[in-house]
Amino acid sequence: STKTASFKKKYPERFFNMGIAEGNMMSVAAGLASCGKIVFASTFAMFAAERACEQIRNSICYPELNVKVCATHAGITVGEDGASHQCVEDIAIMRALPNMTVISPADAIEARQAVKAAIEYQGPVYMRLGRLAVPIVFDEKDYKFELGKGVTVKDGQDLTIIATGYMLHKAIEAAEKLAEEGVSARVINIHTIKPIDRELIIKAAKETGGIITAEEHNIIGGLGSAVAEVLVQNYPVPVKMVGMCDTYGKSGKPDLLVEHFGLTTDNIVNKARELMEIKKSC
Repeated sequence: STKTASFKKKYPERFFNMGIAEGNMMSVAAGLASCGKIVFASTFAMFAAERACEQIRNSICYPELNVKVCATHAGITVGEDGASHQCVEDIAIMRALPNMTVISPADAIEARQAVKAAIEYQGPVYMRLGRLAVPIVFDEKDYKFELGKGVTVKDGQDLTIIATGYMLHKAIEAAEKLAEEGVSARVINIHTIKPIDRELIIKAAKETGGIITAEEHNIIGGLGSAVAEVLVQNYPVPVKMVGMCDTYGKSGKPDLLVEHFGLTTDNIVNKARELMEIKKSC
């Protein structure tokens, strides 16, 4: 399910299947890293960030070992697996751990480059990957991933939509719809939740006066919280958040779940309209 079998076929001597024992997997990964190896530990986000959280905290982050936790099947787009497997708390948990870097790629191009960046970076990394196929946003020839640096995908003056992961293509679609209404929306991709690009966020706040965040994650502790923390300390502006509103997921088709929980282009557009009304009244 995590597609790591492809690595096993090519490098069988460097592949270790830990079975359904995620805590043990993280401890083994820590042991290998302590011997100088760059280790990738991969499983579903639910079992990486939550079941093995204690081992990640004490065996990987505390000693700052060079382990890259590649967590797949994050968010509600896991679909029929239901709430027990739909991890919408992992960004909050992982970004709260000292020494942990948190990455949430938006498409295959970005994910590929993010893996390479994680290899070059010395220290713990949590990389969040979904299950559902997503549109390609970036051009492979021109795109350059830089750890901790957000990307302005589309410029705009009236407000800014800051998105991560699965929600980036929705943010771009929303900006296009808003343009039809005469609203100029900037779109920023924050692929690194921690360390977050404070400079880019503050710049967007100063230049557009309002922020919308979009994420396939609980708005408590996720991208929305991270952005709000930056703004409240540096340049407060009105903020609207699109994401899971402090609730668990449900079993169902991914597209229906996305609609049910409001992780949609239309919901971003509606939040933008609300934000514009707030700006007019200020």
